[in-house]
Amino acid sequence: MKTIRKSVLAASASAMVVMIAAPAMAQSGGNEVEQVVITGIRASLLQSIESKRKADAIVDVVTAEDVGKFPSTNVAEALTIVPGVTVDRAFGQGEKVSILGTDPALNRTLLNGQTVASADWFILDSPGRTFNYALLAPQIVGKVDVYKSPEARIDEGSIGGTVIVNTRKPLDLKSGTIAGAVSYLYTDRSKKGDLQGSLLASWKNADSTFGASFSIQRAEDQLRRDGVETYGTIAANQWAGGNPDNPVDSRTKGCVGSCASTLTANLGARSPNAFGASYFEQGRTRTTYTTALQYKPNDQLSLEFNWLKIDADYDNTNQSMYAFQGNTWNSLGALTGLTVNNGVVSKASFNNALSVLDVQHREAGLKSDTFHLKGGYKGDGWDLNGEVGKSTADGGTKRQVFLEFLNWASYTVDISGAPKSPGSLTYTTNVLGNPSAFATDPGWSGNLVSKPTSDEEKYAQFDFGKDFDGVIQRVQVGYKRREHQTGQQYAGIAITGVAAPASSFNPSTVPSNYLKGFDGVGTQMQNRFRIDGNAMVSYVESGKWLAAGATMPKPSIFAAAEFTAGNWNIQEDIDALYAQANFKADNVRGNFGVRYVKTSVDSAGYVCKPGAACNKAADWSWKSTKKSYDNVLPSVNIIVDAREDLVLRFAAAQVIARPNYSDMTNYFWLSDGILTGGGGNPALEPYKSSNFNASAEWYFQPQAILSAEVFYKDISNYILQRTQPESYFNQSQGKVTTYQISRPFNAGSAEVKGLAMAYQQTFGGGFGLLANYTYADASGQSGAPLPYSSKNQVNLSPFYENGPFSARATFTWRSKYFTGVDRGDDMFVKAAKTLDATVGYAVTKNITMSLSGQNLLDSEYYAYANTTALPRGVYRTGRKLQATLNVAF
Repeated sequence: MKTIRKSVLAASASAMVVMIAAPAMAQSGGNEVEQVVITGIRASLLQSIESKRKADAIVDVVTAEDVGKFPSTNVAEALTIVPGVTVDRAFGQGEKVSILGTDPALNRTLLNGQTVASADWFILDSPGRTFNYALLAPQIVGKVDVYKSPEARIDEGSIGGTVIVNTRKPLDLKSGTIAGAVSYLYTDRSKKGDLQGSLLASWKNADSTFGASFSIQRAEDQLRRDGVETYGTIAANQWAGGNPDNPVDSRTKGCVGSCASTLTANLGARSPNAFGASYFEQGRTRTTYTTALQYKPNDQLSLEFNWLKIDADYDNTNQSMYAFQGNTWNSLGALTGLTVNNGVVSKASFNNALSVLDVQHREAGLKSDTFHLKGGYKGDGWDLNGEVGKSTADGGTKRQVFLEFLNWASYTVDISGAPKSPGSLTYTTNVLGNPSAFATDPGWSGNLVSKPTSDEEKYAQFDFGKDFDGVIQRVQVGYKRREHQTGQQYAGIAITGVAAPASSFNPSTVPSNYLKGFDGVGTQMQNRFRIDGNAMVSYVESGKWLAAGATMPKPSIFAAAEFTAGNWNIQEDIDALYAQANFKADNVRGNFGVRYVKTSVDSAGYVCKPGAACNKAADWSWKSTKKSYDNVLPSVNIIVDAREDLVLRFAAAQVIARPNYSDMTNYFWLSDGILTGGGGNPALEPYKSSNFNASAEWYFQPQAILSAEVFYKDISNYILQRTQPESYFNQSQGKVTTYQISRPFNAGSAEVKGLAMAYQQTFGGGFGLLANYTYADASGQSGAPLPYSSKNQVNLSPFYENGPFSARATFTWRSKYFTGVDRGDDMFVKAAKTLDATVGYAVTKNITMSLSGQNLLDSEYYAYANTTALPRGVYRTGRKLQATLNVAF
């Protein structure tokens, strides 16, 4: 037998990991058999098409070959080629995945069919049901199945879709497989580079009855995110005495003449509450370990063990320098002039008003361990399977050191050029370049905070299946118990008594490429100063700021109301029973079934006693709220193999999605300076939806498909944010004040309907194309937008593969999308496009080289409040270039 190996670099911006394609056998002259092993991009696409075609639900599949040859930094970016999938890249890489126009929190991600405990590093994020794909290294994955219609045997909890990430199995790999990659990743905005590495070793015995594999991946990234930010909005009437806590009327001071008349005529106009520039740096380090053991002594018995460990560090420093023109006590009376366009204060000037430099240095990270044991036995026409496992994660911010430096100066905020030019901040005397001009206030200088989170799930599952002759070919029943516990701890201290200028902490001018790509920001913002975060931390930890004889205070959960309310715990126990039947009659196949689920929730946290000031331990009590509910969830999938090359699919199901964990708590946070905040709601009900899907798939030639899918989701109990007044003790003012607090509520009904189309074909000469388009029309009560749903998205991924050379690009465009309500504002992200590309060369059958580029357009992430004329956060993270050497034996 001779082997013809067409080995090329599987350079795909959307694929991920090792998958050995089934050999195609061809008979040549005589008794010699040619074995053609298709590898590379075409093998990956062929495997994806065949898996999709054979599925008994509406499923898309992503597979690939050759470890570590792709520009995707995580699985989310690899899913961009799947029709109906959209990815949010707030920090420059894929972190949240939306399926068929639904919020990422309404989708589920499973590892080998089970939950992976998850935590996040960002201090403003609380534990939720949204999986952070940035934590999952692409090299560990063998195949990803995206279920857009459910089956009764698969865990409930998703309205949009379920992503099942399947890891590699040692018995599927060649014995003695060793594959490794070394990469150098360079980011052009931070102008820093890091080495990356991965290694896979796999072995199995001669009888292929026992196998073991081990892998380790190390990824580092020096992220820098430049941004222009505003912090909430205010109504213009705040400058005309509209704030009951500070009824200052600017017109009695500097706002006279045309300023006063313009203000009087536009009291409802919206203005940025604060405006300035952000400088964010983060060192991301992620080490992933996997171990897989398989034992299959015969065709009847199989045992499998999987272990996944993630150890990630996300330390970061954020330095926001902004004019605080909406500050209640320092700026409302300082207005001297304003311009209003279409209900937006597009330009405003102030005399001796407050400016702020906020510097936060955070030690953040995540550690996760997942253990999964699975066993199965096949009898004569029946099978019994069992699975047990545990997944734990600890993350969040271990420590935040925060100092606030203040300045009073005259300045002008101009956002009249938005959205093309997000805005500029100009001072009469340039204080942005003068670190001596900003100093801490001894009355309240900052804080020292810790906010760790934890997440854990334990589960046991048993499934029994019986095969039959006839139309009903298989019946499967099962039971699953899930015990999930998640919580957050929040403690801190106020730092007082510090009277230090920013010049005390090794200041320097920001790099020359700061705010590159931002039109019209002006030289003052582009040449602002920054301080050394480590020097600031050393100063705070030294205790030099303490009064004589004082000792360093320890962080306390009762130091502020926000800290106390931020301590909570949720225990969620789920029992599920299901029955599913698979059928086939001539050219019709599919499944139908029902899943019964009982959910019990115990949400506990601190609640302030009625009438208390909420500023000491005696004012609080630990309160537990119990809630339970039952759901019966039927589903059906019908597949018609209309012709050899045409497959029609129909699906209907009742589904649920549970509220985010943090939304189910008593937690709230406060912003004393602008009297706003947010919190949870223990009374929330789960989302419920009736889902309907239909698709047609035309396999018009080998490795080619043209498909279209229509979908409709009728959702009840939809959860959205609502803002209303609540009174709390104001730490900055020492009295009870009224805050505008945003909390989640079941807002009524919603619907999502749309169309997803996909085209894939390999042409002659080594060329090929993947393309898809998704239309999603999502709306809630009275036409309100739904989070993370873009009405339109287009993906184009052309590729070339011929001999040892290959190339591929992936272009994505998505229209604007709503992200939620913040302090009364509807928040959106502007339409955006991204481009990734890879070229590669196979030096030998064992050695390949590639050069990849991510975010080649240096795409702008433009978040805004209500209208693009009111930017909320506009960010750029830069391009990433990665050179990789792969070796595989």
